[in-house]
Amino acid sequence: MSLFISNAYAQAAPGGAQGGGFEMLIMLGIFGLIFYFMLYRPQAKRVKEHKNLVASLSKGDEVLTQGGLVGKITKVTDEKDFMEVALNDSTHIVLQKSSVAAVLPKGTMKAI
Repeated sequence: MSLFISNAYAQAAPGGAQGGGFEMLIMLGIFGLIFYFMLYRPQAKRVKEHKNLVASLSKGDEVLTQGGLVGKITKVTDEKDFMEVALNDSTHIVLQKSSVAAVLPKGTMKAI
C-alpha cells in the first residue's frame, strides 16, 4: 500500500508560533488605550465638571434639577449636602445639591 501513497510528516508553520504572545500583549495594550480615551476619560471629565458645578451653587442661582424642576435657590447649607429651592412664591422644596443638572441664566424663570 505504501507504494502509491507517501507518508505525511508534520511541518513547521511559516513564521512559526513564536511572537504570538507578544502580539497579544500589543493588542491588549491598544484596546486598553481605546477604552481609556473613549470611555474613562470623558466620564471622569463630566464628573469633575458636575462636582465644580455643585461646589459653586449659591443663593439666588436659578437651577434645573435632574427631575426637570426649575427653581431659584433660597438657602444653601455648606455643612450638609442639601439646599432649599423656591419653585414659585409659595412652594419651597429641599433638594440634594447633587440633583442639580444645570445652572440657568438669570431671568429664566420669568421667561418661562
